[in-house]
Amino acid sequence: MHQTIFQRLEAGQTIPAGDPEAASLLTAAYATKQLLVRMNNSADPSEIRDLLGEITGSAIDETVFVFSPLYINYGKHTRIGKRVFINFDCVFLDLGGITIEDDVLIAPKVSLLTEGHPLTPADRGALQVKPIVIKRNAWIGANATILPGVTIGAHAVVAAGAVVSADVPDYAVVAGIPAKIVKTIAPAPPSAP
Repeated sequence: MHQTIFQRLEAGQTIPAGDPEAASLLTAAYATKQLLVRMNNSADPSEIRDLLGEITGSAIDETVFVFSPLYINYGKHTRIGKRVFINFDCVFLDLGGITIEDDVLIAPKVSLLTEGHPLTPADRGALQVKPIVIKRNAWIGANATILPGVTIGAHAVVAAGAVVSADVPDYAVVAGIPAKIVKTIAPAPPSAP
């Protein structure tokens, strides 16, 4: 059974340079761009959610708030949970898959980049992807960059300006380039009955 280039990307396959379906990536990106132009020029939270739902191909919960502009190159490989806040000027390259779980806070100018290229010069035209997962109640600080294949743990914090190239454990605070653990947050005590 033939898989489309998007199915191959979602499965984590490398797309070689000159792939016969590569033009469909550009077609999809420009279709997304048309919706982004509308979304990024809206000041109506409901309309922004509706357009983001068209971009992602999934319903966006009414508890999600996006301060546009937001830039996404494809959209259909992004999943957004409930009570998520995405601040101004974020970039999502999602061909490898982006999952944002419930209660996540994303500050301005955050880049979630699931896409890259091989280091070998002869193969550099190929497209490699790995998913990004941001678990429940994580906070991604301003101008942070999350690289392909990274999982940000539940309740973790990524400091402003960090470049995250490795998984972040639950309750960890990471900072720097490359990001390293600088602190661990104690879990909240259980609520009294």
